[in-house]
Amino acid sequence: MSRVVHLHVGAPKTGTTYLQDRLSLNAARLADHGVHVPTSSRFVEPALFHFRAALDLLEQDWGGPAGHAEGAWPQLVKKVRRLDGTVIVSHEILAPAPASKVAKAMNDLEGSEVHIVYSARDLGRQLPAAWQESIKQGRKWSFRRFLTKVEAGKPWFFRAMDLPTVLSTWGDHLPPERIHVVTVPAKRHTGGRGELLWLRFCEAFGIDPAWAPLDSERANPSLGIAETQLIRQLNARLDRTVRREASYDRLIRDLLAQRELVNRESHPVRLPPGRYAWAEEQAELWIDWLQGSGVHVIGDLDDLRPVRPPDDEQWRNPDRVRAKPVLQAALDALEAMTREAARRPDPDRQLGNLVRQGADRLRKK
Repeated sequence: MSRVVHLHVGAPKTGTTYLQDRLSLNAARLADHGVHVPTSSRFVEPALFHFRAALDLLEQDWGGPAGHAEGAWPQLVKKVRRLDGTVIVSHEILAPAPASKVAKAMNDLEGSEVHIVYSARDLGRQLPAAWQESIKQGRKWSFRRFLTKVEAGKPWFFRAMDLPTVLSTWGDHLPPERIHVVTVPAKRHTGGRGELLWLRFCEAFGIDPAWAPLDSERANPSLGIAETQLIRQLNARLDRTVRREASYDRLIRDLLAQRELVNRESHPVRLPPGRYAWAEEQAELWIDWLQGSGVHVIGDLDDLRPVRPPDDEQWRNPDRVRAKPVLQAALDALEAMTREAARRPDPDRQLGNLVRQGADRLRKK
């Protein structure tokens, strides 16, 4: 049996949602060509299965009810061992895994030819996106505090985006030709940058793009500064946590942050002018490391260099947003919440209906 396993380990905010959904949509077609995207059953999307497996490997438990990930990693490994050809496993939370967990993953996948795939994006775009994502997940820190912690190398996001450290850890004991770095196309690329990124991933996985013709419409859209500020204040008011234990979390994350508050006319979150020097320094460190490492780079290294905005473009501070746009976003959110509440069944009415139905059945007897 010949098996090649491609572990796509991140980074977050590099088109991972699009990639994972497109792999899922085309899983059956890919399997016809010997490319497998394993899942636990036909009722569970591969992305969810891979997420749970990654949580289990890392001994973490968030994103669902307690224990929801238990046993998922051994289950994934068992499925991989039954396959031949090409196997793709993808989840971005794997990026900052410590060396001990990487060693376990490699040991569990012994007998397979393991390749590491890592997608990287310039920090000028990635850091604003990462802060917004953290707010969507329940954090309440300011953009300034987030960036200060990133520069100090503290939060999870930085460890996941620290390209040399991630690849040195995951690539330990692997020849450089088995490590593939996909650069996310910069804005200077005209045309469909999403499709270009997909083609780069196909090259990394060694698959023919024609084997996966179905495109994904799923994305992880960005919020403007007013909408992000609204969610941040709501997080503080409700004391949301990144563990997503509150019953209202899905309403905030999925209904508001992912649907109702996107695509509004609002100033985007941009990296502050004073932070570009650090981001540019990191980019040069990444590029120097890649050029000296011998790993397989797919795309343009210039894509990793942040592009400063024009001098005449005014930067808007997402930590200090005028009250009016936040109020307008809040009214839209309230309207969406009200409509959602009206669509949902009334538990008391449901209980009353069940009681009446039971009584009717008893009378008929």
